[in-house]
Amino acid sequence: MKIALDVMGGDNAPQAIVEGAVLAVKEDKDIQLVLVGIQDKIEKELHRYGSLPSGIEIVHTPEVIEMHDPAAVSVRKKRDSSIVRGLELMKDSGVDAFVSAGNTGAVVCAATLSLRLLPGIERPGIAIVIPTLKGAALMLDVGANIDPKPHHLLQYAIMASDYSHYVLGTMNPSVGLLNIGEEESKGTDFMKETYKLLSERILNFVGNIEGKDIFSGNCDCVICDGFVGNVVLKVSESLVETVIEFLRREIKKNLLAKFGVVFMRTAFSGLKKRIDYAEYGGAPLLGVDGVVIICHGRSNAKAIKNAIKVAKKEVELDVNAHIIEKVKVI
Repeated sequence: MKIALDVMGGDNAPQAIVEGAVLAVKEDKDIQLVLVGIQDKIEKELHRYGSLPSGIEIVHTPEVIEMHDPAAVSVRKKRDSSIVRGLELMKDSGVDAFVSAGNTGAVVCAATLSLRLLPGIERPGIAIVIPTLKGAALMLDVGANIDPKPHHLLQYAIMASDYSHYVLGTMNPSVGLLNIGEEESKGTDFMKETYKLLSERILNFVGNIEGKDIFSGNCDCVICDGFVGNVVLKVSESLVETVIEFLRREIKKNLLAKFGVVFMRTAFSGLKKRIDYAEYGGAPLLGVDGVVIICHGRSNAKAIKNAIKVAKKEVELDVNAHIIEKVKVI
């Protein structure tokens, strides 16, 4: 399987991206990677590992879309950037998937223009895996579409349900609509119309859920617009970091707490693994006609490696084919 990797995207590029690529091909001999970016910078990082590792090739692109660049303008003007060229490789060079920790808006824009959308899908959405008290849930959308129509959220529900079932292994995944209350009458006219659509056409729709329900595990798929989803994502990340920092400060104040940490090390290690975004790799961009994984901008080598593995799994399970079939009958 051949996967294109944007080496220039992310806060830790290119070092962490190349390291993650090397880890991925060492762990899985079936993976072939195309490293897309500025060639001399890629080669400099690869020299740390001796000769060019087996399963890795380089495609040189002289331009870089920076994290602060406006998405649509950059995609149009920087045609020879790692994001644009990496996605074009999926059309022209037999590449099966694309992974990037770069400018999210640019990836969404370039993927939509280059790959187009799946038949029956009108807007792409970014999905994230959320750790819950019962395992994991999927939230869609977290930033691709901030002003959707109700039928776009219906399509999100279909895509989230299929991804949860085939990739996460959830049997009959339940679908909830993120709202300000559980009652059918809650929310704006947009939310009420969306509720009506989902209740009529999604078999395992459990109704409205509130913010407090997201991490409970009582719902397998959380559906929302990209504005709300992105706020939830950023608040959740900040809360985790803040709680960890509070804990560090309290431990430093107390000698007994410092000794206690020694005995709690295994528990803390397990907790870190559950909430660490690097464990989940990246977020699939669902709805485009191809497999695209968007990584956190701060992704380290471990996160990149796991994102590559997620991309491979999504290709192998042919999730898009299942989505197309479901959309046909809705």
